Amino acid sequence: MSEQDGLISAYVLDGNGAGREIGWAELSGDAEFDGPVWLHLDRNGEKTEEWLRNVSGLKSLHVDALLAGETRPRVAFMDDGILMTLRGVNLNPGADPEDMVSLRIWADQNRIVTVRLRKLMAVNDVREKLAEGTGPLNTSDTLKMLAQGLLQRMNPVIENMNDEIDSLEDDMVENPSADIRHRLKVLRRVAISLRRYLAPQREALARVQMENISWMAPDDRMAFRECADQAARIVEDLDAMRERAAVIQDELSNRIAEHMNRNMYTLSVVAALMLPLGVITGMLGMNVGGVPLAENKDGFLVIMGLLAGIVALQVLIFRRLKWI
Repeated sequence: MSEQDGLISAYVLDGNGAGREIGWAELSGDAEFDGPVWLHLDRNGEKTEEWLRNVSGLKSLHVDALLAGETRPRVAFMDDGILMTLRGVNLNPGADPEDMVSLRIWADQNRIVTVRLRKLMAVNDVREKLAEGTGPLNTSDTLKMLAQGLLQRMNPVIENMNDEIDSLEDDMVENPSADIRHRLKVLRRVAISLRRYLAPQREALARVQMENISWMAPDDRMAFRECADQAARIVEDLDAMRERAAVIQDELSNRIAEHMNRNMYTLSVVAALMLPLGVITGMLGMNVGGVPLAENKDGFLVIMGLLAGIVALQVLIFRRLKWI
């Protein structure tokens, strides 16, 4: 049994929170087990598709859904079983959390088959609980624990995003800088990406609770309602973050516009002060006869004094008009 051949893990649940590991040999043919079976497969494994299509006994429609390339969270009920696709944050090293990983699930009374594309920490959590003897008791319990694990793994990501938006609001007031724009862009992109999958996942989890499934215990159905409520709260948090990010973006744009307007106003005042001086000096610099003070040895000082007086008069007028 290895990830390369497709079988990541397989357990026969003992009904007491533990499980006995089995391999491909025991899954071939018409093998019977003394408890529900949970198989976790790698979609890209060498034997995965062959086993699903030729040995598992699943219908072609179910297998196609488990092996689909692109998926969004959804749930369908058929043949007294559940076909689900859920998403979890990508917590693998070097990955972006918003690059959500899919988990495809088929569950009925005696078997649950999960198929992944990339590693999901929430699945490993359930496997560790089985090793400790505190794992799922049956297939519906396994389905519930997987859904809960996917949502619980999202909580630290959402908390970090809330901390980041709080930090952005503080920096906007105390230490505005160009870095805010980049951080804001990243945060909004992550929030949009997460919400894209969590909104339909909330609806899928809610449908499981509302459907009358013969082999699902009432407590497990109630747990799915709690999962749907938790997903709804996460979606609400993401919506709130997007709104707060939009407010910060507006404030940042207003500050930039205000700074630019202030600079333009300063340049306009300086230009207004220099305009009369430019006209006078331009006229005195003409190469024609009769230019005043051209032969006077104190002409330069007189002209400079005149220009200084004009500037002083302009400043006085501008102050009276409250332009400066």
